[in-house]
Amino acid sequence: MAKRVYQVWKGSNYFFLGGRLIFGPDAKSLLISLLLIIVPVTVFCVFVARHLRHEFPSYNAGYAILVVAIVFTIHVLVLLLLTSARDPGIVPRNSHPPEEEFRHELSASVEGGRQTPSLQFPRTKEVIVNGMPVRVKYCDTCMLYRPPRCSHCSICNNCVERFDHHCPWVGQCIGLRNYRFFFCFVSSAMLLCIYVFAICALYIKVLMDNNQSTVLKALKESPASVVLMAYCFISLWFVGGLTGFHLYLISTNQTTYENFRYKAENRINVYDLGCVNNFMEVFCTKVKPSRNNFRANVQEEEPRPPLPTTREAEVEMGEDQRVKVEDDLEFGGDLLKISQRHNIEDIEAEIRSRESDVHHHNSSEADSVLGSDRRAPNVQADIRNSSWGRRSGSWEIASEVIGVKSNVTESRSHVAPKEQYQ
Repeated sequence: MAKRVYQVWKGSNYFFLGGRLIFGPDAKSLLISLLLIIVPVTVFCVFVARHLRHEFPSYNAGYAILVVAIVFTIHVLVLLLLTSARDPGIVPRNSHPPEEEFRHELSASVEGGRQTPSLQFPRTKEVIVNGMPVRVKYCDTCMLYRPPRCSHCSICNNCVERFDHHCPWVGQCIGLRNYRFFFCFVSSAMLLCIYVFAICALYIKVLMDNNQSTVLKALKESPASVVLMAYCFISLWFVGGLTGFHLYLISTNQTTYENFRYKAENRINVYDLGCVNNFMEVFCTKVKPSRNNFRANVQEEEPRPPLPTTREAEVEMGEDQRVKVEDDLEFGGDLLKISQRHNIEDIEAEIRSRESDVHHHNSSEADSVLGSDRRAPNVQADIRNSSWGRRSGSWEIASEVIGVKSNVTESRSHVAPKEQYQ
C-alpha cells in the first residue's frame, strides 16, 4: 500500500486524523495553553457567573453573563486550534537542488596551483518586490531558494512563508496562513481577560451592596473573585502587550522576525503599503491554499541523470583551452620549420659560394646536413604526437629520437671545422 505524504514528511511535525491536522514538535505545550484558558473560565462560571443569574431580574439578564463567558471561551479555543493545527505556510522542499542554478567555476587545485573546474552554487539571488530588489537565500535543508519573507524554522525544520516566529504557547510556527488567526486569538484572549476581570469586580460590588459590607469583607466572601482578578491582571500584561506589539507590526507590514533582525540596519520596508492597506492585506484577503497535500499518496520520482562529475566538467570547461594549446603547438611547429628552412637556405648559400675550392667534399656534407634537417620537423611532430594526452604535460623523448638528434648534431659539427679551415 502506497504511503501518504504526511507519513514520510521530513519535517518535525506531528500529524493527526490521517494528516488533516498538523502540529509542531512542541505540541504538548498546547495542553498548557488550553489549561490556562479552560481552568480559569470554569472557576469563573462556577463561583462567579452562576451567582449572578438572578441579580438582574428583567429578562433574566444574569444568564447572559454566563452564556457570554462560555461562547467567548469557545471562540478563543477555536482560534487557538486554527492557529496551531493548520499548515502555517510550509514551502515544500525539493528532493534535489535546482540544476539550472549550478555554475562552473575554476578553482586552484593543491598540486602546482593547477586550475580545475568545480561545481559552485550561488548562495543568494535577487528578486524584485514592489519594484525594489530583495535578496533571497538558498536553504540547504529544503534545497530551494526561499521566497521573500520566508525563513527556515529550526524547531519545525521547515521553510515557512512570511515567517513571523515560532510560538511555543501554540506549538506551531506563525506564518502566512495562520498569522491572522494568531492575532485574533491573542486579542480575543485579552478581551476575555478584561471580561472576566470586570465581571469579578461587579460581583464584589454586588456582595458589598447586598450585605452592606466593606470591600475587605466582600473579598473574603468570594476568594475566587480575588484569584481570578489577580490572574487576569497578570495575563493582561502578556496578551495585552503582545496584542499592542502586533498591531504595530501590522500597521507597518512587518513580521516579528524582520523587526528584531533588521531594526538596527535601518532597511527600507518594501512591503509597507500604508496603514489601511496593510490591515486590509492581513484581515481582508483570502487565505492562500496550502502548498502541501499531506493526505496525497507519495509518487515515485523519475530517475534523474547524474550531475556532471569533476572530470566531465573539466572536459567541458577545458575544451577551449585544449584547442588553444593545439593551435599553439602547431604554430610552434610551423615556426620550427620556418627557422629550419632559413638555416638550410643559409647553408646552401655558403656551400655555393665555396664550390670553387672544395666542391666535391662540401657537397656531400651539405647533402647530409640537408637530409638531416629536413627530417627534424617530422621528428618534432612525432615527439608531439607521442606525448599528447598525458596529464602531466611533460615531453619525453624516445631513445630513437635522441639518436636522430645526435646524428644531426654530428653532421653539423662536420661543417663547422670546414668553416674555420676556410
